[in-house]
Amino acid sequence: MRYNLRRSTLPSTLKKPAWLKMRLPKGETTAQLRQALRSRGLYTVCEEARCPNLGECWEGGTATVMLMGDICTRGCRFCAVKTGNPRGWLDPQEPEKVARFAEVPGLHYLVLTSVDRDDLPDLGSGHIASVIRALKEKRADLLVEALVPDFQGREDGVIKVVESGVDVFSHNLETVERLHRRVRDVRAGYDQSLSVLAYAREVRPHLVTKSSLMLGLGESLEEIKEAMLALRGAGVDVLTLGQYLQPS
Repeated sequence: MRYNLRRSTLPSTLKKPAWLKMRLPKGETTAQLRQALRSRGLYTVCEEARCPNLGECWEGGTATVMLMGDICTRGCRFCAVKTGNPRGWLDPQEPEKVARFAEVPGLHYLVLTSVDRDDLPDLGSGHIASVIRALKEKRADLLVEALVPDFQGREDGVIKVVESGVDVFSHNLETVERLHRRVRDVRAGYDQSLSVLAYAREVRPHLVTKSSLMLGLGESLEEIKEAMLALRGAGVDVLTLGQYLQPS
């Protein structure tokens, strides 16, 4: 028996759709925000995690500051942030630095995120709350969202942030239940993340709560629906869905 073999004409890599291609970050507002960050020695998750949406957000007056340094005690597989042990280090001037950054013209909405700090007694919750209070004292009109770690599921950590005057309490579920252990650090947990969001709503019933899911990791549509229902059951108001792209 003879077979006629033909070389495949398919490309070795598929061409990415046009909507995945983002403009290089440039513009007056972006330049002002970058300069303000550099002069105050602040980090942004936008840059540290190599987010492709940086230019779009910054030009729209939204920035994300990463608190408590650039070394995370967790090692989630999807993230480009460095992993290690900061050994209790914190910048005591960070609340004032972030508050001064909020004075930059054109900034309307500030997202505070952070590395995980399992090395700290309160897991960093008190420091995050201090930054929020400093921001509100400097600019009461500024909307502040806190995208927080899971605080190992500890209620005292959630309370500190919720009662700090934050406008939006955010914690990312990241992925569906089946993929959780494969994608996130072993110390994270699907149910633990849901409990953090539910408790924030319990402490302040009218507080806006938010979460996010990454798509493109091998999850099914049914699994996405189940995760969405679980988040709604935890009282989450806002859910963002993002296409996962490797940070390289």
